Amino acid sequence: MMDTNETPNLCGLKREDFQTTIDGKNTDLFILKNKSGNEVAITNYGGAIVAIMMPDKNGNYANVIQGHDNIQDVINSPEPYLSTLIGRYGNRICKGKFQLNGKEYQLAINNGPNSLHGGLKGFNAKVWDALRMNDETLILNYVSSYGEEGYTGEMKITVAYIFNDDNELIIEYMATTNKKTIINLTSHGFFSLAGIANPTPTIDNLICEINADYYLPIDETCIPTGEIRFVKDTPFDFRKPKAVGQDIDADNEQIKNGAGYDHCFVLNKKEEGELSFAARIKEPISGRTMEVYTTEPGMQVYTDNWADGYKGQHGATFPRRSAICFEAQHFPDTPNHPYFPSVILKPENQYKQKTIYKFGVEK
Repeated sequence: MMDTNETPNLCGLKREDFQTTIDGKNTDLFILKNKSGNEVAITNYGGAIVAIMMPDKNGNYANVIQGHDNIQDVINSPEPYLSTLIGRYGNRICKGKFQLNGKEYQLAINNGPNSLHGGLKGFNAKVWDALRMNDETLILNYVSSYGEEGYTGEMKITVAYIFNDDNELIIEYMATTNKKTIINLTSHGFFSLAGIANPTPTIDNLICEINADYYLPIDETCIPTGEIRFVKDTPFDFRKPKAVGQDIDADNEQIKNGAGYDHCFVLNKKEEGELSFAARIKEPISGRTMEVYTTEPGMQVYTDNWADGYKGQHGATFPRRSAICFEAQHFPDTPNHPYFPSVILKPENQYKQKTIYKFGVEK
């Protein structure tokens, strides 16, 4: 029996299914709605986006982001980063080592020989303090203690999710530290514009455009080689729209190293920190579209190369390459490549990032 106080949601998710207590902190579900009645559902556990309800060209709604339908499945997901916030350092750091102020720091190794996405228990596995401002805005706060996961400095992070009437999911990040440290925050949304299903369709036919003339080649452990390579005449040329699947299995060393696309694209920018167009995808059958805009210099494009058909929300399954991720960020392993855009945050400065995922439909 439905609680008469609670209006039914398009996503069919129940708040109580996301409520538990972890280390004295309460988890919950927050559903943002805009004037069109479209929805974005977020839990303050890891800032995971568990639903984005969008109509197709015929007005049929589907969830276009991969997620779970209860808190235990979020916590125990086979994909621990499924549509979550990532920090302190998104992406990989070679052998988990970096130097700062002449001192070497050693992070946990949790991805082959490297440190990935903030360590053993990154921001994706933390309960954030949540403040719902209005129907369209959720603010999450987290204090990362000094030495957490081996990082220096106490860091205070605020992330705002705003879902506006233009169907833009705006994610704004702000962070400060009391000691010089490194930072690289992102949101790891696993987007499935066809709509999650059993099984969720492959992304091969998505038409994709990426506003990048260059990308970062990687070694066999997915660490940037340090080279910045022109996309021309490579599988990484998305300057004109093409199907994601066209070159995803090309006979190419870089594609083999990533088991598909798992590479950082160097976004075309007129000036550092400007909010500019990064990517666009269109799902040809449903007509759904998504555009990405960001202030970040890079964007990791990941084509879900390691999923195995595990169970998700409402009986959906997530096979290999059923999602695409556009993780706006600074470059992987930047502390070990001095000429990459800096990821150092000093006490007198503020880290800021703005990334927009704008949803639409083409008839």
